[in-house]
Order: sequence, then C-alpha cells, then structure tokens
Amino acid sequence: MNGVPEDYTAYVENMIPTRDPLLSEMEAYAAEHHIPIIELTGSEVLLSLLSLQRPKRILELGTAIGYSAIRMAKALPDAHITTVERNPKRFAEAKEFISRSDVADRIDIIFGDAVELAETLEGEFDAVFVDAAKGQYKKFFNGYGRLVPIGGVLYTDNLFLHGDVLEEDPKVFDRRRRRLVRLVKEFTVWVMEQDRYSTTIFPLGDGLAVSRKIKD
Repeated sequence: MNGVPEDYTAYVENMIPTRDPLLSEMEAYAAEHHIPIIELTGSEVLLSLLSLQRPKRILELGTAIGYSAIRMAKALPDAHITTVERNPKRFAEAKEFISRSDVADRIDIIFGDAVELAETLEGEFDAVFVDAAKGQYKKFFNGYGRLVPIGGVLYTDNLFLHGDVLEEDPKVFDRRRRRLVRLVKEFTVWVMEQDRYSTTIFPLGDGLAVSRKIKD
C-alpha cells in the first residue's frame, strides 16, 4: 500500500524529466539492492521547496548512497550540503557515488549516528532534511532544530510509511513495525502542535512535513 494512489504516482512520475546518467544509475542500484532512497515524486517536491527557500547550508540526516544529497546540490548551485550516515557500507557507497558527481566539492559526508550527533554537531543550517531512523524523528527534530535559525526549515520525509499509517488494524504488522507506525503517527501529531514552527504536510511521495521555524 502506498501513501498516494499508485496510478496518481505513476502519472506524475511519467512527467518528471529523466535524471542524468549517474542519478539514473543510482536509482537502478537502489532498486536492485533494496536500498531506500527518497521517492521520485517526493524528491521533486523537496527540490521545488528548497529552490524557493534557497538555503545556503543544508544538513541531511540519512545519506544512504548519497542520492538526495547529490540531487540537492545539483538543484541548488549555491548551497553546501552536510550529510550524516551511520551504516559503514552505505557510507562507503555514498562516498564513491558522490566522488563521481560534479558536485562533490559541495557535499561533506560525516560517518556517525545522527542520534548521538544531535547534541554535539555545531553550526547553523538554513534547512535540515530528516530521512534517517523513523522512530527517532522527535529526537532529531529537537536535537537539530537548535541549529536552524528563525525562517529556516526542517523537512521530514516518510510520514506515511508507504501507507502503513492508514492501517486500522495494527495486528497485521509485526511488533517492530507496529512500534514504528505508532512512533511516526505520534511524531506527526506532535510536530503539528509545535508553536515554534509552522508545519504543513505534503501528501506526495511518502509524505513530507515542512516545518518553518517562526520563533526560538
């Protein structure tokens, strides 16, 4: 089950221009090896919003193979991306793919656990893209929100969990999945209630929350 009807998603995806050879290779690699990368429609929404915001410094939590970092760098030629990945294999794959791109000089990849780095990473970021461990979203939001100035934006992906948040009977999931669904649904309610942010959820891709910081 998908967060958006499959025929709608396919309709939109068919209109999206083909990516360059490296990105197309990464999409095929991710599909072949079952590596989760941002859905195509969701990435187009994210890139459109970032193009409107025009951030200079972007922090990404969850590099995977570097697909979204490269796409953001290509869409925003004046932006610098810092991205965090904790999986050694994914980190190595991301380094290889990023090194082959024409935007490698504007992407820094950090090996580490985003949960642990939340209290120690320093600097200011105009935008934070959260695409790491879904059960830790509230920790990420609280931990990294301190690095975002007023007017900055946190983008949080996968709020639909491929439609699982719509399932009325949680017994259809195993215990781990039930917990994850519960945590993401709780985060979604929580983030909409935060008065320091103005949040909108876009029902495209796998569900993207856009939270603009309006006060400290």
